[in-house]
Amino acid sequence: MTTVHQAAYETLRAQGLTTFFGNPGSNELPFLKDFPADFRYVLGLHEGAVVGMADGYAQATGRPALVNLHSAAGTGNAMGALANAWNSHTPLVVTAGQQVRPMMGVEALLANVDAATLPRPLVKWSAEPSCAQEVPLALSRAIHMAATPAPGPVYLSIPYDDWKQQAGPGVEHLSSRRVEMAGMPSQEALARLVRALEGAVNPVMVVGPDVDATQANGSAVALAEKLAMPVWMAPSAPRCSFPTTHTCFRGLLPAGIASISRLLDGHDLVLVVGAPVFRYHQYEPGDFLPKGTRLISITCDLNEAARAPMGDAVIADINGTLRTLADSVSKASRPLPALRIRPALAQDETGPLSPERVFDMIDEMAPRDAIYVNESTSTTNILWQRLRMTEQGSYYFAAAGGLGFALPAAVGIQLAKPDRRVIAVIGDGSANYGIQALWTAAQYKIPAIFIIMKNGTYGALRWFAGVLEAENVPGLDVPGLDFCALASGYGVDALQADSSQALVVALRKALSSDRPVLIEVETRA
Repeated sequence: MTTVHQAAYETLRAQGLTTFFGNPGSNELPFLKDFPADFRYVLGLHEGAVVGMADGYAQATGRPALVNLHSAAGTGNAMGALANAWNSHTPLVVTAGQQVRPMMGVEALLANVDAATLPRPLVKWSAEPSCAQEVPLALSRAIHMAATPAPGPVYLSIPYDDWKQQAGPGVEHLSSRRVEMAGMPSQEALARLVRALEGAVNPVMVVGPDVDATQANGSAVALAEKLAMPVWMAPSAPRCSFPTTHTCFRGLLPAGIASISRLLDGHDLVLVVGAPVFRYHQYEPGDFLPKGTRLISITCDLNEAARAPMGDAVIADINGTLRTLADSVSKASRPLPALRIRPALAQDETGPLSPERVFDMIDEMAPRDAIYVNESTSTTNILWQRLRMTEQGSYYFAAAGGLGFALPAAVGIQLAKPDRRVIAVIGDGSANYGIQALWTAAQYKIPAIFIIMKNGTYGALRWFAGVLEAENVPGLDVPGLDFCALASGYGVDALQADSSQALVVALRKALSSDRPVLIEVETRA
């Protein structure tokens, strides 16, 4: 007879989930017992870093990744990272160990009380099987739920005495199951979209992370070129879905209601593809849309379609719909938008470097297919203006704004994309939320590059303090941090750059290394 443990690993193997990211506790050890030689376990030293690494890995591969957490405490430590995964539509299968069934009722130590409720609303689905024989089916369901549009994290709490139990009849059918979603719009819906696009006098397109996630950047370019449309990236975009050097590209939309409306003024049709409408941040009241402007969104997410405050929505396959529209619309007679003028290169100066100077140097020296992971939140607009990102899967950012994403995500992305260089640009305030991932990078020899923008303050908060007219706020400065010492302590090579020349030398060493490297860069506040 097959045990629950055997059936689970057969399903995981057949579905391609052979890389685990985890930080185990006692409840998880029976699940990890006799760990198969064809599986890989990536250990992280904190659950937030574990989920961050898995998040980056799953986004970069486009397939679900398995996360193994310790009961309620481990789940609690991971919740901030789950918020980012939820908002970026990252397919994660999160398992957590639970006390043995005879001890759950008395709430013994390490019992996960009301386990299925704990991670909500940051997961698509969560469950605790009612009996051991239900575990393989629940695991199979979790894998398919995580992967189907809109993808996202799911959560499964499993009592640790279940693994040794005999599986129920019919369990052999689970490992070979396929669940696919055929989500193309009807011919009538496609015809309406084509008529709307062809009939618009001055259309504009806003692309979001799901375009990049579905490998649809090329189709977005083809549609924009055919209709001579300017293209904006959606506000606070966690991925880059359009080449930043393309003549149609306008930049990153701000995250305020009034500002977006102002920038879209004059366009009679706004086509939003693969993004929420819209993900606002700072409160900036105004009209959601300019008068006389129509908005249509194409999304894979029912929730995003339903909650939008304006416009029509089509819930559909992003890649297929974009490709079909690009093939179907007639070529517009209007000229392409004029190429944006790139900002002049920042001049070298003495003292701490300006963020502009740092990004110009990175852009000059990095490979053209480099992957950037950003968590220097106060310099995000500068990054978008100065880095040339032209390849599919070139950029990642914390989708929910939760700090602690970039450093571990860079480790996961580099693990998933060993043929491309991953460069994480991280603020000195942000870096401390996921610093434990440096140990994983060192232990598994994952050659990501971590550039710490060290200005001694929470720059984004200082900006918000000005916007909110919040004077004399405590807790905005973070002096006394030595990231080279921290990196060395975790086993990562570390370099310090306090001038342009020093940064050139450091970047050259990092780009030629086959080990992870951290570069601490002194920047202006």
